[in-house]
Amino acid sequence: MSQEPTWFGQPRGLTVLFLTNMWEQFSYFGMRALLVYYMTKQLLIGQAQSSFIYGSYTALAYFTPIVGGVIADRYLGKRKAVIIGASIMALGHFMMAFEALFFFALAAIALGNGLFLPSLPSQVGDLYKRDDPRRGWAFNIYYVGINIGGFLAPLICGTLGEVYGWHYGFGAAGVGMVAGLLIYLAGQKHLPQEQPRQVAANDDVRKGFDRHTILLLLGIGLSVTVFRAAYEQIGNTVALWADSGVDRAAGAFQIPMTWFQSLNPLFVMLLTPPLLAYWRRHAHKETQGSLVRRMALGSLIVGSAYLLLAGVTAASGAALTGWVWLALFFLVLTFGELFILPTGLGLFARLAPPHLGATTVASWFLVIFSGSLTAGLVGTLWSSFEPSSYFLLLAAIAAVAAILLRGISTVADPASK
Repeated sequence: MSQEPTWFGQPRGLTVLFLTNMWEQFSYFGMRALLVYYMTKQLLIGQAQSSFIYGSYTALAYFTPIVGGVIADRYLGKRKAVIIGASIMALGHFMMAFEALFFFALAAIALGNGLFLPSLPSQVGDLYKRDDPRRGWAFNIYYVGINIGGFLAPLICGTLGEVYGWHYGFGAAGVGMVAGLLIYLAGQKHLPQEQPRQVAANDDVRKGFDRHTILLLLGIGLSVTVFRAAYEQIGNTVALWADSGVDRAAGAFQIPMTWFQSLNPLFVMLLTPPLLAYWRRHAHKETQGSLVRRMALGSLIVGSAYLLLAGVTAASGAALTGWVWLALFFLVLTFGELFILPTGLGLFARLAPPHLGATTVASWFLVIFSGSLTAGLVGTLWSSFEPSSYFLLLAAIAAVAAILLRGISTVADPASK
C-alpha cells in the first residue's frame, strides 16, 4: 500500500469515499433539516406525533444497516451494496416531493441506507494495512466529509424548502444523492479489492470477537444509546425551539430557522484540525481505555451545552432568546461531539475481525438506531415541559452517559482484565 499513489498523503480511494459520503450526507441532512417543519407546518401533524415519527424514521434508517451489513459481507459485496443502496435512496428522496408518498419515501430511504451505510465506511479501513498509522486519522477525515455535506444541506435544501416550497428542498436532496452515486461509480479503480465473500461466511465469523471485546462493544453501545437520546434533539426539539423560542433577527435580516442546522457541521470542520493535531501528538499514549475516557469527556461537554440552554431559557422567561446563545450552544455541543462520535466509530472499526468489517460497523449503527428511537420518545416530552426544564433533562441524560463511559474505561484495556 505504501507504493500506491496518494492524494494529500492518503490513499486516493479515501477521497472517493469522502466525496461519496459527503453528498450522501448532504441528501440526508437536507431532508432532515426540513422533516419536522414539513410535518408540523405542511402535513399539520401534531408536535408529539411529529417528534415520534422523526425519531422512528432516524431509528429505522440506522436499524436497516444491521441486516444490510450482513448482506454486504456475505452476498452482495460492499461495492454492489453501495450502488444498490444509493440508487434506492435517491428514489426515496425524489418521492419526498409528493405528499401522498411521504411514508413510502421514508421507508425507501431507510431501506437503501441499510445497504449503503455500513458498506461505505468499512471500505475506509480496507484502504490501509492494520498497522498503518494513518488508519486511525482516516476516520476523522471521513467524519469531516459527513459534516461538509451536513453544512451545505440546510443552507441549500433548507432555503429552497422554506422560501420556494418544501418539495424543492426535498428534490435538491435527491440530486445530492445522485451526485454521490456518480462519484462512487467514477472512482471504482481507486477502491480496495474485496476479499472472496465465502471466507466471511466460514471460520472468520468466530474469530476476533472474544468475550472481552463483546462486552466492551455492548457497554459502549449502551452508553452511546443514552447519549444520543440527548444529542439527537438538535434536529428535533432544538429545531422546534429555534423556530418558536429564538429571536432570529440579525439587523433587518431574519435568519431562516433551518440555517442553524448548519452550525453543527460548520464547527466540526473548524474544530477537527486542531483536535486532530493535539491527539496526534499524544497518540503514543492511546489505549482502548483512554479512547473510552475521551468519549466520556465528550458526553459531559455535550451535557454542559444543554445546561447552557437551560440557563438562558430560564433567564429569558417568556421572552425570545437571542440567536447568539443558540450559536454558542452548537459550538459547545460540537466540541463534545468530536470527542465521542468519531472516536466510537473508530473503535468499532478497530475491533472488527477480518472479513466482517461491514457487519461490525453495522453494529455501531444499531447503537444509533436505539439512540434515535430513544430520542424520539424523549422528544414527545417537549410540549409537557418548560424549555428550561426540558433542556435540564437533556443535560442529565448526557451526564448519565458520561458516567457509564467512565466506568467502562476502567476495564476497557485487555491488560486490565
